[in-house]
Order: sequence, then structure tokens, then C-alpha cells
Amino acid sequence: MKEGIFFMQYFSVFAVNSVMRNKSSIRKRFIIEGVISFLIAITPILFYSYKYIPADAATWDFLFFTFSDNGFDTVSSSFYYYFSKVVPLLLLVIWFVTSKHWWYHAILIPIAMYGFQLFNVITYDSSKIDENEILYIIAVTMVIVPVVYFIRIKLVDKHVHGIDLDAMDTELQILKEKEELRKEREKLEQRKESLSKKA
Repeated sequence: MKEGIFFMQYFSVFAVNSVMRNKSSIRKRFIIEGVISFLIAITPILFYSYKYIPADAATWDFLFFTFSDNGFDTVSSSFYYYFSKVVPLLLLVIWFVTSKHWWYHAILIPIAMYGFQLFNVITYDSSKIDENEILYIIAVTMVIVPVVYFIRIKLVDKHVHGIDLDAMDTELQILKEKEELRKEREKLEQRKESLSKKA
């Protein structure tokens, strides 16, 4: 009887602990998804925030910060260029982080493009914007495309064609071992024959 009560108490404590863990993981997931939803919801406000900055100001004081035109005509135009890069970059990063598709690594290419463009806008020292980033993007693409293609090939071979490369490697290893054993057996038979001829 005491054993039954002990097991009931143990399993009830275990059930409560698992429910509490589930609640905390649900709460954590809810908070993360809420932050992501909030960031997606404010992207139009961020994108059009340049309209609410004085149009002809060379500097702009906001709260405890002072923003300058950073080589552009006005602070408003510099914010236009900043947020025309930050908003798509933010959305692409969210897409990359939350994607569960096999091809999500391909999203790194536009992320790199907007990242290089944002860097070019922030370190603005020429009159050309969005012009030389293609060289950097080609380098990033040359790394990412083969990785994505390799992942695709492995998935197609395994799930579409039913080819399991690990199983094939194991079979090849077994065949090699069988071939080695066959050669060893032939050598032993040759030695046996040579010994029987001598005797």
C-alpha cells in the first residue's frame, strides 16, 4: 500500500514538473514570437520614419542623440538610405532565423547584399551607392550556392530516390572487406598447395 502511494506521489510530482516545464517553454516561445511579430509590424513605421525628420536639417537632435547628415544632403535623406537597407535586412534575417525549409541558406545571399549596401551607406564617402557591392555578393554567392545545392542533392537522393549515402558507404566497406578476405583465402590456398607439393 505504501509503495502505491509513493508511486502516485512520484508520478504526480513528475507530471506537475513536466507541465511546469511545458508552461515555461510555451511562455518563452510566446515571448519570442511576440517580439518577432512586433518587429515585423513596426517595419513600415521604420521605413517611413525619414518623413518625420526635418527635411532641410543638417543635424537632428532626438532624445539624447544627435544625428548628422553623414555626407548626404540632409538628415532626412540619410535616414531614407539607412532604413531602405535596414528594413529589408531585418525582414530577411527574421525569415532566415525562422525558416524551416531546406533552402533557407539561400536567404543569406540577399542578407549579404543588404548588409554590404548598409555598410556602404553608413560609411558613405563617395557619390555612388549600391554599385560595387556586386563583387562582394558574387563571392558570397560562390560559397552559398554550392552549399545549398549539396544539401538539395543529399535530400533528393535520400527522400526522392531512396538513396542513403551512409548505407551505400557501409555496403561499399563490407564489399571491400569481403574482397580482402577473398584475396587472403586465395593466398592461403596457394600456400596450402605449395606446402602439399613440397611434402
